[in-house]
Amino acid sequence: MTATDTTTDSPTPPSPELARLADAHGIATEYWSFFGDRVHVPAATLRHVLRSMGVAAGTDAEVLASLAHAEDAPWRALVPASFVSRPGARSLPVVVADGHDVTVTVALEDGGWRDLVIPEQRPAARLVDGVLRWRVDVPIPQDLPLGWHTVHAFQRPFGGGEPDRTASAPLVITPERLPAPPTRPGRRRGWGLMAQLYSVRSRASWGMGDFADLGDLAAIAGARGADFLLVNPIHAADVTSPIEASPYRPATRRFLAPLYVRPEDIREVAYLTPTERALVEAARAPVAAMDDDPERIDRDAVWAAKRLALDAIFVVPLSAGRQAELDAFAAREGQPLQDFALWCALEEHYAGAERPAEAWDIASPLVAGLRETLAGRVAFHVWLQWITDQQAERAQAAAHAAGMAIGVMHDLAVGVHPQGSDAWSLAPMYARGMTVGAPPDMYNQQGQNWNQPPWLPGALAEAGYAPLRDMIRTLLRHAGALRIDHVIGLFRLWWIPAGGSPAAGTYVRYDHEAMIGVLALEAHRAGAVLIGEDLGNVEPWVRDYLSARGILGTSVLWFEREGDGFRPPEHYREALLATVNTHDLPPTAGYLADEHVALRARLGLLTRPVEEELAEADAERAAMLDLLRSRGLIDSGTDHRSLSERSETKRPDPAGFDEQQVIEALNVLITASPSQLLGVALVDAVGERRTQNQPGTEFEYPNWQIPLAGADGRAVLLDDLASDARFASLTAAVDEQLRP
Repeated sequence: MTATDTTTDSPTPPSPELARLADAHGIATEYWSFFGDRVHVPAATLRHVLRSMGVAAGTDAEVLASLAHAEDAPWRALVPASFVSRPGARSLPVVVADGHDVTVTVALEDGGWRDLVIPEQRPAARLVDGVLRWRVDVPIPQDLPLGWHTVHAFQRPFGGGEPDRTASAPLVITPERLPAPPTRPGRRRGWGLMAQLYSVRSRASWGMGDFADLGDLAAIAGARGADFLLVNPIHAADVTSPIEASPYRPATRRFLAPLYVRPEDIREVAYLTPTERALVEAARAPVAAMDDDPERIDRDAVWAAKRLALDAIFVVPLSAGRQAELDAFAAREGQPLQDFALWCALEEHYAGAERPAEAWDIASPLVAGLRETLAGRVAFHVWLQWITDQQAERAQAAAHAAGMAIGVMHDLAVGVHPQGSDAWSLAPMYARGMTVGAPPDMYNQQGQNWNQPPWLPGALAEAGYAPLRDMIRTLLRHAGALRIDHVIGLFRLWWIPAGGSPAAGTYVRYDHEAMIGVLALEAHRAGAVLIGEDLGNVEPWVRDYLSARGILGTSVLWFEREGDGFRPPEHYREALLATVNTHDLPPTAGYLADEHVALRARLGLLTRPVEEELAEADAERAAMLDLLRSRGLIDSGTDHRSLSERSETKRPDPAGFDEQQVIEALNVLITASPSQLLGVALVDAVGERRTQNQPGTEFEYPNWQIPLAGADGRAVLLDDLASDARFASLTAAVDEQLRP
């Protein structure tokens, strides 16, 4: 393909000054598209993005004034708002007025102090606000301990005297590299299950999978040799109906979803009166009856039932010890927990009614008054987060007890709902009038709009990256690993002006050294593994950078190409979580049956004739089966036609298209890779064919609502999983390949 130059949305290019202003704020004025074109971003888009950052750029005069401010701003601060570095990797810029000296010291996290040495140098100079200022670079010592420290700078006139200017800022020292993932004794690599937790139910569930089911699934997988269990994001969503089905569009990424609480596992249930216990059992009965329904997860019904039970349990007095635990939890989580609980109470308060504009401002007098009026419901939601935390802890304990070296692997969503708790309580952290998504590519030719507000890079730095830190701490408190969805978003993110086409956006840069560093520090402290989902249009240097930091990438077998064929697994990267499929594709049984084509055809999502799509799918399947045959993983006569084609012909098929054999062979195939972790989809292990999520749809398909079912279409419950022959066969086949 020949590269071309194009301009998006409008032919009006930016002036040189507007381009400089955009660049000063990390906004791309041009980029290379998925199709190899160099795209020039129009002036209108740059002005929209700048406005969302609070930068005046509506007129040429405003552009010039904002540019001058942007260029002078770093010279006005004694030290940056925050600074993140690996030991010895960067130098802290300190700006001192002419005729003055400066000393720099670090208040260490453990209470100690450390003076920083300023070496002789030829500092840069700039005249700002009529004052000549000098910038000196202060090296970060190699032996400065990892942690969240505070740097203090003191400016004094030459000759001594008291400081006439002081400043302090968070100084975050992060690990150079995370260690390799832990594995069972004697093994070099590990494997694990991947599951959508809500879809995995037991006979004790309340209509959807929960934290108790998480612990039981981890125990079952651990007994089969698995080292981890990757689940969908369990961030908290709505607390009123309708509840957002997508786990990737949560209300908050800081707190966990009480939707996954198992009410009977709360200690105070033992002290319910017979009448209260009967109320809990009556609340559960109708949703428990849905546990063997293979068609749809009804989150609204589940939450309505659980909230009745939880309200009854909440009023049971806590013992002195339990109250102390709750108080300690609330103190540790601080104001963010109180704000989240208030948001939940406000959601209940305004359920079914229009919310006044003042209620959307957390600092408004109305909200301050409601914080007092709704204190009882705020206390309930604080208590509920404590219960959620305890049940998540028990699930991780079950995973370790079953022999897992890693345990639960959580998933971090890209962003949050625009009307959720985070967007409300952390409003200054988010860009107004912007959403995030992805530019056009071969799979989504119009681009994607995820309808989530982006974080403001400057606001994060001003906050010392505390919102990012606190979010990661919550997720890793009771987990052994974290998968980061769309990890490229920590380097650059596609911003789309509200109301515009996804193609009319542009990239905004983030300080990836700071963002990745904070993640690495918190993972280091938690003893956890980090995995970055780096599929799609990711620059090669990003993968190299992540690998150098000890952060694993991801691969999907069907997407791994080399030349005209599939990439041999021996050529995969080592720092990788390798899998056969992903939640955005149908389970492998469905993929082999062309369900990824049939579903898009039924929904009108194809951009070319269905015959062409089927022909391409046929060729892809044939190539994969040839690869499996060449390695002796399936019978040499296996028919390449789809299951649906062969069932329609009604012909005997003595060679057989043994679906189970092919699925096992595909999972065994990726064990030939050097990849440190291998993921086995639970849906593949039981023969499920339906996809959990069809990109490009919202209401046309029941995304994120499909219960786990087997090849016969019947619900698969945890109670029967350990004895399921198909599950046992696939997990044994993979485990055998990794045994020493």
